[in-house]
Amino acid sequence: MPAPLTAEEIRDVNVRYHDAAATHYDSKWAIAFGGESQNRVHTKLIKAIGGRSQAPTSYARALEIGAGTGYFTLNLLRAGAIASATCTDISPGMLATLRENAAASGLSVETVVADAEQLPFADASFDLVFGHAVLHHLPDVRQALIEMNRVLVPGGMIVFAGEPSRLGDSLARVPKGFAHRAAPVWRRLLGARPLAVAHDHQASTNPVALEGSVDVHAFGPAQLEDFAADAGFESIRVRGEELLANWFGWTNRTLEATAEPEDVPWLWRQYAYRGYLLLEALDSNLLEGRLPAGVFYNLMLSARKPDA
Repeated sequence: MPAPLTAEEIRDVNVRYHDAAATHYDSKWAIAFGGESQNRVHTKLIKAIGGRSQAPTSYARALEIGAGTGYFTLNLLRAGAIASATCTDISPGMLATLRENAAASGLSVETVVADAEQLPFADASFDLVFGHAVLHHLPDVRQALIEMNRVLVPGGMIVFAGEPSRLGDSLARVPKGFAHRAAPVWRRLLGARPLAVAHDHQASTNPVALEGSVDVHAFGPAQLEDFAADAGFESIRVRGEELLANWFGWTNRTLEATAEPEDVPWLWRQYAYRGYLLLEALDSNLLEGRLPAGVFYNLMLSARKPDA
């Protein structure tokens, strides 16, 4: 069994993976701006905070951690949920794609290459600090949350979505395992070639080869609550989302990851995307209020910095 990566190695592999993935990241994850995607992102923000009665109409100054290609920031700007945005990421490649997406959408954002554990901003600079699927990439989550607390104004909020739960991640191994076994048959049916993958994780810039090294954590709900409390936050709220949608999504993503991307038909991608949205709505309307947060694949965290 290989030795765990050091903090510096984790940062390095995250930069290499995300730089290499940046140009095709949006197509891989069906990322879009406006319309349905805008509504989904805005709904996630409101859900994480605790509903429309708890969420301000708009945050004046927002900071995204691990902004990637801009999925959350640009859609929240379009929705009017944030008035101005600063986007950070450890990957220059991701931020380059984000700037292209912002320009194409007619939006203005500031981008800064930054480590979440050492944010280059003054105290009390932002009203909202948020992120999507980023905390599980960070070597020291507690230190990162301490930094977020520092740059928030008193009464400011953190909101994070898309963080894998420990139990949900274990449950997801079932559809992933099934998909791995079914992949050769699936590729033959679709006429797709097997993906050619480089296996040297330290030297390779192939994002598929690096993907297994960038996910550092899966969380229990109580663990996220403890991290936020240790960082000085109050009104801490953790909830789960995506169960059926996750099983469906990971089955399809695992199948697709075994094939050359250009060989996966458009009709298959539409089936996978629309099916995911349908099951996501079922999870939200039927299961999320009835099952413990930890059984879902994704956890959402919101918390408030105490007033001065």
